[in-house]
Formats: sequence, C-alpha cells, structure tokens
Amino acid sequence: MPGLLNDASLFEQQADALADVAGITIADLTGADTIGQLATDTLAAAPDGQFVLVGLSMGGYVALEIMRQAPERVRALVLMSTSAHPETREATAAREKLIKLAETQFQTVIETLLTRMAHPDHARTPEVGGMFQSSANGLGKEVFVRQERAIIGRIDSRPSLARIKCPTLVICGREDEITPPAVHEELVAAIPGAKLEIIENCGHLSPLEQPEQVTEILRNWLRALPG
Repeated sequence: MPGLLNDASLFEQQADALADVAGITIADLTGADTIGQLATDTLAAAPDGQFVLVGLSMGGYVALEIMRQAPERVRALVLMSTSAHPETREATAAREKLIKLAETQFQTVIETLLTRMAHPDHARTPEVGGMFQSSANGLGKEVFVRQERAIIGRIDSRPSLARIKCPTLVICGREDEITPPAVHEELVAAIPGAKLEIIENCGHLSPLEQPEQVTEILRNWLRALPG
C-alpha cells in the first residue's frame, strides 16, 4: 500500500524482485477520502484468505486500520515510514495550505512534498525524484486532496498497537524527516515482538531511495515467517 501521491511504481522494484517468493498486489489508495473507507476498499480487493500486508506512510495508516477491521486476514505486517499518531493541529494547517495551493500551483505542491520526502542525495535523481514527480502528476490534484483529507482525519492508532499479534516488521530511513526513527521505535515498543530495521542514507521513500536494501530486508523477513 503506497503513500501520498505514490502509485504502484513506488514498489515496482520490490514487486519484480520478490515475485519468486510472493504474489504481489499493490493497492489503489486513490478512491476515498477517509482511512476507514480506504481500508474497507483494500480488503475488498485483496486476495482471498490471509496475506502479508505492507504499508508505507499513508499506506501504513491504512494498514493499521485494516488491523482493526480484519486482523484475522493479516498473516504478517510491514510498516514503513509511518506513524501511529493522529494528525496534529500544526500539521493539519500545513496540509490545508497545500490543498489550497494545489488549486492553482500543483507543481509547486509536488516540489514541496519531494523536498521533505527524499534524502537530499536522492531528491533530484530520476530513480527517486523523477519517479515521485511522475506518479504525482499521473494521480493529479483531485487524488491529492482526497488523500490529504484522509490523512487529516485519521484516528490515533496508538491504543490499538498492543492488539497486533501477527509478526510485524518496521522499516524507516535514518534521515526520514516526516517520520523519524524515534517514531518507528515507538511503534516497535508498542507492538508485541515487532522488529525494527533502519536504513542509512535514506529519507521517507525507502523503496525508491534504497531499493536493494528494502528488497533484501523484505526477502529475508518473508523467508523467516513461520508456516
């Protein structure tokens, strides 16, 4: 499950590289303006039976909602570049400004987001900055507004973390400014048995910024799952 203004290209390299060990389905998180509805829609489109659930950023918010709606469907969970905290008043105000700006200057919004999301070493590369710009432009400002509304309205997931009983992996970039390592350490402390992986020289978009490392972490973790 991708994040804000990310399409399936966010996980393209992992999907290709892990095709020998897992069937990959990348969720469409563009059709609703609440985290609850995005979770319901994702569950309806998911493969039958149990699955391993991977969510980055906004996708992580949806993943935590799926853990409340249908925990029996999730065999294992991966949370990447995400947080269990609700939106703060300051963050909401900043998002509202971007929503307003998107009405007339969507390209400026994309550039603003990219500056925060990617490590400075990666923000202007075709593999990271170019991919993000392409996916953001392809999705467009209407999707951006829906997704921002969903993020603004998300609930506090911290009270439900202790009820997550499936194997859980938490991944973050060392230089992630949006959800720094301390936020991920909080997730690991609250989820029973959770494991943390911190990726060096990496911001918020780890599947694009350090694709080989993310793939290797996921491959090893999938192989180690019980059953």
